[in-house]
Amino acid sequence: MATGLIRRAISSSAAVAQPARLLTARFHASEAEAQKVEPKASANTDTKKFQIYRWNPDSPSKPELKEFEINLKECGPMVLDALIKIKSEIDPSLTFRRSCREGICGSCAMNIDGCNGLACLTKISSSGSASTITPLPHMFVIKDLVVDMTNFYNQYKSIEPWLKRKNPPPTPGKEIPQSKKDRAKLDGMYECILCACCSTSCPSYWWTSEAYLGPAALLHANRWISDSRDEYTKERLEAIDDEFKLYRCHTILNCARACPKGLNPGKQIINIKQLQLKRARLSFGVKPQELERPQYVTVIGDVAETSHPFGGAAMTVIQLVATATLRNYPRYANNAAKKKLEILSLLLKDAFNSPQISPSFMQYWHFTETTGGVRQ
Repeated sequence: MATGLIRRAISSSAAVAQPARLLTARFHASEAEAQKVEPKASANTDTKKFQIYRWNPDSPSKPELKEFEINLKECGPMVLDALIKIKSEIDPSLTFRRSCREGICGSCAMNIDGCNGLACLTKISSSGSASTITPLPHMFVIKDLVVDMTNFYNQYKSIEPWLKRKNPPPTPGKEIPQSKKDRAKLDGMYECILCACCSTSCPSYWWTSEAYLGPAALLHANRWISDSRDEYTKERLEAIDDEFKLYRCHTILNCARACPKGLNPGKQIINIKQLQLKRARLSFGVKPQELERPQYVTVIGDVAETSHPFGGAAMTVIQLVATATLRNYPRYANNAAKKKLEILSLLLKDAFNSPQISPSFMQYWHFTETTGGVRQ
């Protein structure tokens, strides 16, 4: 029994001695051996440079791009994570907007590597070159990455983005019913978060932001125009029936490429223009049932695929004139071209009712082509 106790004591002392020897060896490791470990530590670092727009209104200096370098191993994957890390650990004076971090509020909209987007949804570029972060283009800068959104919100307010009714609800005190089909018409519009990425990517908005409403405001205008529960469709169309408010859009679709929610404001603007044309044709005396005839179907930038009673060159001319009318009415409503377009509408009706283009139609087409009233 004594022999067994002695053996157990010896084995336990040996087990304790082994870690003790290891600790002693590590404690007395030479400086040269410690330096050999440093390359392994540096292998775990992944640095990235960011060039960030800086401007302080309290400082007389000009705006500049200031470079910051961070370790991506200690940072989240999104650009907003990098900005928060820079502000928290390097430069507390860096100023930018942010809130939800989930692409819902639209606060962190900025220009990242030349493209508008939300910092919370944009991943940090894996390229070795520095990423450039600037404010939304062609906006007044308040400080650093913060821009003045006053004009943008005023334009949104001008389209009256709320439900307007002339009659009380069908059931007093209850909601206004809407079919699933009518509700589906609002898809692609109500998801807008007003981040201004689309408007600030539009060249027309850059040059005429005081008059042109921009993609975001017009998208919301079409959202309420298309709502079956709203009873002010005519008034809404009249309110934006302006040379600058609506017709500065040239359908280059920068807005669709910039939208972080995958919406297409350009498509909604096209719909408004088509509704304006329909309203104009009604004012010219075209009967509502005639508007459903295939020859009145026109799509900006694309010829509608419909069957027409005409063929060859006659139908081509009619399509060109109809498209030109759609683009120019009521762009010139305040000058003599309005009368020309009224005559053009009557000539179109004449052409639609005959298998051949009338001589008066061709004479008018030649006149407008030479004077620039309507462009082929």
